[in-house]
Amino acid sequence: MDEITQVLARYGYAVDSGQWDRLDDVFTEDAVIDYTSAGGIKGSRAEAKAWLAEVLAGWPGRLHLIGAMSVDHISEDEVIVVASFTDVLAPSREMAVVPVQGLIQGGGYYHHRMIRTPEGWRSRELVEEQTWRTIVP
Repeated sequence: MDEITQVLARYGYAVDSGQWDRLDDVFTEDAVIDYTSAGGIKGSRAEAKAWLAEVLAGWPGRLHLIGAMSVDHISEDEVIVVASFTDVLAPSREMAVVPVQGLIQGGGYYHHRMIRTPEGWRSRELVEEQTWRTIVP
């Protein structure tokens, strides 16, 4: 369970820090990543990395909080993980005047299908289920 928790933590850190290549330690090369419930894309790991880099460039202040998690074992080497999340997007990492104002906050559930690989657990599929979003002007 601890290894699976680490995969979720690596995901949050990669997105929050903008270190997109760190997602290679989260997802398998053939992973399918679906952000359509949040208005995003459904695509490969490479497509998701490019899309995140483009879309989140204007919101460099990012923070993911990943909470309650359930793990259902399909087999010894495959699990379904559902984890709640809250994220905050801000127009700056610094206390500064910036051209974009406000915050975007959202949350919901990450649905991962994870497999055990020689490098450890990796997500083969992620479906983000965004259940709420607010914009604070």
